[in-house]
Amino acid sequence: MQEFTYTIKDKIGIHARPAGNIVKIAKEAKSDVSMECRGKTADLKKIFSLMSLSVKCGDEVKVTVSGDDEVEICEKIKRYLTENL
Repeated sequence: MQEFTYTIKDKIGIHARPAGNIVKIAKEAKSDVSMECRGKTADLKKIFSLMSLSVKCGDEVKVTVSGDDEVEICEKIKRYLTENL
């Protein structure tokens, strides 16, 4: 299992476009991919699940990836968050 935490810096938070991109990365995975924010957990392969977290600027999220390709997918999601959010 791979996991990391990240504090959202984008002033809008995770809105539709970045959520779609995160889901696209997660759907490449054979692994289970989830995000936790303020005590709620979402399946990152489902956009409505991710959007239900209502992640805002300043929120800390924890991403967890568990499975065969966990290292690769964890790095891709971490890179996306760092470069875009």
